[in-house]
Amino acid sequence: MTDLAIAHVTVDCADAAALATFYSALLELPVDPDPTPFFATVGRAAGARPVLMFIQVPDRTPGKNSIHLDLHSADLPGAVARAVGLGAKQVADFAEYGAVWTTLSDPEGNLFDIGAS
Repeated sequence: MTDLAIAHVTVDCADAAALATFYSALLELPVDPDPTPFFATVGRAAGARPVLMFIQVPDRTPGKNSIHLDLHSADLPGAVARAVGLGAKQVADFAEYGAVWTTLSDPEGNLFDIGAS
């Protein structure tokens, strides 16, 4: 049996504190103490697993991010509207493989999905 576990989901970004604030509001989890433009986390103090970690990098990888967050909500339209109200941009709606979801981009352009649960 492995002792590996997911500890963090890390997002490369331009402003760690600002992007952590967006995801904090979206997920209703606190930004952990002492965020800076260089490093911030969300959920550690609340005991969330995995913790979201944001790290400022000088040169983000161009193109589509290969890892993204999949969030679920019983109120898909409400969750999408809330994300857009917080600064996300709606990219596209999908209904495939027996699932329904919306792809959005966060304020720095990272893609994430909100699906119907």
